[in-house]
Amino acid sequence: MELLDLRTLEEKRIYLFLKRVIDLVGSIVGILIVSPILIFVSLLIKIEDPSGPILFSQTRVGKNGKEFTMYKFRSMVTDAEKRIEDLLKYNEVSGAMFKMKEDPRVTKIGKFIRKTSIDELPQLWNVLIGDMSLVGPRPPLPREVLEYTKYDSQRLIVTPGCTGFWQVNGRNSVGFNEMVELDLEYIRNRSVFVDIKILFKTVKVLFGSKDAF
Repeated sequence: MELLDLRTLEEKRIYLFLKRVIDLVGSIVGILIVSPILIFVSLLIKIEDPSGPILFSQTRVGKNGKEFTMYKFRSMVTDAEKRIEDLLKYNEVSGAMFKMKEDPRVTKIGKFIRKTSIDELPQLWNVLIGDMSLVGPRPPLPREVLEYTKYDSQRLIVTPGCTGFWQVNGRNSVGFNEMVELDLEYIRNRSVFVDIKILFKTVKVLFGSKDAF
């Protein structure tokens, strides 16, 4: 398995400038458009669990291994992180990831917003402030990165994204090694055209995907 040519990545300066412009415009417009959904989902989460927070914040690993706080709508019970160790043995995805289709920690409203990817909408704020991009490899958890090989770590040399090749090419039906290959393929071939193409494909996920859980 060949490592990425870092010189090729450095030559994409114009693309990176345009990508940031698209991220800024896209996140601002996106927040304005989905604001009614944000308010409605916030109310549903509070109605189901008045004592719990609306948003779920979690430390993720971004570009060059820098950690940041990623936001999502809370789709699980409030003590979900404490219960993860007991569920790792039920992991349904290979490699340094954890996914469980019938995760007992997921709430009723959580099942719906995860199925439609609405739980990811608060990440538009992460895009706005520059921690994430609209398109890029998904940001992993610190405990997942500890299991990375040098080859796997290459997916951390770019800004992570809300969506990418992995999400539009099988999502949770794709194993860890396949996800890494898809992310590296994106990094090698990324362009404004590729990003826009992925964004359009991602719209379908918002209407429900059989691979989402």
